Amino acid sequence: MGASVQISRRLGAIADLVTQGNRLVDVGCDHGYLPVYLKLENRIPSAIATDVAEGPLSRAHEHIEQYGLGSYIETRRCDGLADIGHGEGDTLVIAGMGGPLMERILNDGRSVWDDFQEMILQPQSDIPHFRHFLLENGFHIIEEEMILEDGKFYPIMKVKRNTETEPEVWSAQEEMFGKILLERKHPVLEKFLERELRIHEEILEKLKEASGESAVNRKKEVEEERQLILAALDRYESKGTDSVAGE
Repeated sequence: MGASVQISRRLGAIADLVTQGNRLVDVGCDHGYLPVYLKLENRIPSAIATDVAEGPLSRAHEHIEQYGLGSYIETRRCDGLADIGHGEGDTLVIAGMGGPLMERILNDGRSVWDDFQEMILQPQSDIPHFRHFLLENGFHIIEEEMILEDGKFYPIMKVKRNTETEPEVWSAQEEMFGKILLERKHPVLEKFLERELRIHEEILEKLKEASGESAVNRKKEVEEERQLILAALDRYESKGTDSVAGE
């Protein structure tokens, strides 16, 4: 297979977290770029690419056929993990959806959780809540990455089931920004924190003159978040960062 396909930095970072030789299940596959790329790179033996909508799935199918990969990558129309059977994949990828939708997909698919060696997850919203959901449900976050692409920040996490020990508990700061990203002093996280600090300070400035119970509560909430951001930025004072993808 001499062909190759260009993928975004976000998808490239997701691809890099997939264990070599694992069968892939890509839920919400969009155009099927990820399984096509991984197969062309000889990183996976096979894949199931699913989507709930016919449009994206037919585009994925066309894309797969274009590269002659129809016998390696199956497209399947289904809602989340509803039609994924036991033992059909080793790595589960769910990427590019809102956190609450991803939580629903995972909740509904509990019966196949232990079939996967690893899951690579990239929620687009409600990230702190999503991290909390994973830890509470006995997942162990073993790797975190953050990519800045076209002005957007994408946190990506690789998780495994953690059934042996008590669920991990992360601090509010770790759930908000990612314990591993903080420990690594990830350079893209620093840019994210700086942006968040600016946003929070602008909100506080606008709320300065506001009165009433809801405004007071909102100010308190924003100030608490601002303190978490400042505490996270403090870690970067003593630099010593790793060199990481996505800088």
